Amino acid sequence: MKRLIRRMKHLRRADDQISARVRAVLVETLYASPRSLVIGALTSSAIAAVVAEVSGDPWLIGCAILIALVGLVRIVDALRMREAATVRQQEQGYRLGALSYAGLLGVFGWLTLMRTEDSVLHLLSVTTAIGYAAGIAGRNAGRPLIALSQLCFASLPLAAGLLFPFDPLKALLAAVILFFVLAMSDITQQTYAAILRATIVSDEKAALAEHNARMARRDDLTGVSNRTAFREHFEERLGSYSTQQGRLALLWLDLDRFKEVNDFFGHLAGNALLMAVAERLNERFGQQGIVARLGGDEFAVLCRVPHAQAASRIGDTILELVRRPAAFNGHDLRTTASIGIAIAPDDGTDADTLLKNADLALYRAKESGRGRFFFYEPLMDEKIERRRQLALAMDGALERDEFALAFQPIFDLAKGGITSCETLLRWHSPQFGMVSPGEFIPIAEDNGLIVKIGNWVLRQACRAASQWPAGVTVAVNLSPVQLRVPDLTGIVKNALAASKLPPERLTLEVTESVLLDDVERSLAALTALNDIHVCTTLDDFGTGYSSLSYLTQFPFQTLKIDRSFVIDLEHNPASVAIVQTIVDLAAKLGMRTVAEGVETPAQLEQLRRTRCDAVQGFLLARPLPADGVITLFAEQRAAQRGPGRDDPASGAD
Repeated sequence: MKRLIRRMKHLRRADDQISARVRAVLVETLYASPRSLVIGALTSSAIAAVVAEVSGDPWLIGCAILIALVGLVRIVDALRMREAATVRQQEQGYRLGALSYAGLLGVFGWLTLMRTEDSVLHLLSVTTAIGYAAGIAGRNAGRPLIALSQLCFASLPLAAGLLFPFDPLKALLAAVILFFVLAMSDITQQTYAAILRATIVSDEKAALAEHNARMARRDDLTGVSNRTAFREHFEERLGSYSTQQGRLALLWLDLDRFKEVNDFFGHLAGNALLMAVAERLNERFGQQGIVARLGGDEFAVLCRVPHAQAASRIGDTILELVRRPAAFNGHDLRTTASIGIAIAPDDGTDADTLLKNADLALYRAKESGRGRFFFYEPLMDEKIERRRQLALAMDGALERDEFALAFQPIFDLAKGGITSCETLLRWHSPQFGMVSPGEFIPIAEDNGLIVKIGNWVLRQACRAASQWPAGVTVAVNLSPVQLRVPDLTGIVKNALAASKLPPERLTLEVTESVLLDDVERSLAALTALNDIHVCTTLDDFGTGYSSLSYLTQFPFQTLKIDRSFVIDLEHNPASVAIVQTIVDLAAKLGMRTVAEGVETPAQLEQLRRTRCDAVQGFLLARPLPADGVITLFAEQRAAQRGPGRDDPASGAD
């Protein structure tokens, strides 16, 4: 008996250490076979009723009634399976019913032995209790404390009843019952050990499968939902959506110029920025909605809102969260976000439509200057779809030789000859025909192709200029993205070396909007170019956020006067005054000036009066292919050798 008690204590300590998931599976085994419980309860109750009826003993009758009632409760409990109860409540309820029933059977057997002399009734009571105990030892082995308690409650009262009054044969039977209890105890524990091992292995496999499933739906870097999980949650929310509960707002955001962070600080810095943004978004919107990283630097936030206007506040919050700097190795990483917003059901009722419309709105936000959000509008479809198709068509266009260069001559007003040619990029798409640079260059900047295309332009322009007269330079426009390439100077050197063009004959043009993004990096890049004797020009001067500090801080050799001022020279005295001021200022700073967009003789004459150094425009020469420029130079040399030469910059038609 001491050994049995010791084993039960050991079982209790071991049972306290199993996980909640394993416990739930083991408790479930108690209800795994309700049919056997029902049959056992009915047969035991029936035998108890027969014994009580035959004996006529009031104690036995009362005990038989209690057995029937408890059996009925247990049948109801087994059939209901306590679906609304917790695991612990299920186990406690089952234990109460099982021990009550086992105890009543044991007491009923003891009363039969003590209060009747009929050996048949004794046999019925004892075999019923012992049979019940034997069945329980295997059936409830998943919860051994319950099984062993039932075994003891049903068997030990019988052993006690057989010992009083003392009879050798009955005493022998009592000893057999005690050995039976010990044997069944061993069987129960061995069965439990086997069940427990199998359950733990199964639980570990299930836990591993769940872990893998969760990981498959979590972004590895940031820990928020990935595209797969987001799509599942999105469709689930749409399926349970009701207009009475408001609207569903889908906000698709893209980090602006994220590639530049990677290029300048490295991929670890980019990862740190992504994690910081994801953490802020998840902390703010993770409880009330869904936050996901869709890939790269794209995130999505799905929230329920009372009305469409409430999504504006969410958009403002996201913009503010993204603008906060993220610390990395002593640097403050900064970025902004462009956001496209689609509202269900206004902008669609299925996931594909809403995602497409949010993406269209995102493109609009990028086109409009970034760092802002736009709601989807039906009119966006046509324009954005064309932009998307152009982006697809541009991929591989360079390898298919769809790009070409044209060169527009720049004339010296004092000497009358061509001093330089500006390089212009042309794209002839088999699908779309001639595409305007104003349309395809922003797309190339967004999808990262501009660096590859720009390097090709630089190499081709230098190769073409190497065939021109020694005094003629070539001007190439630099994209803002190109200016931030870490090895820009090396790329320029390679292009010059491959073409054998002297660096003094190359001019790189940048717009002043480039300088606003990162003054220190822009200054360092331009200074490095000047150090290898490449000239730099500030293009479109006066149209952006002009500041005189640019002219003193940045190493420019030339200022290019924007065509918007040149067009108004004939009719607007203010434009004449502005151009004259720019020319005078540049002269005092030792810079040359070039006026672009000259289309009429009157404009050319006004520029002469301002003493502008050089001009370009359709009045003087249209953009030409490389061989056309060589032909033009040949004609110019022939004209200079012959009588009555014609000066293209003289103002003659």
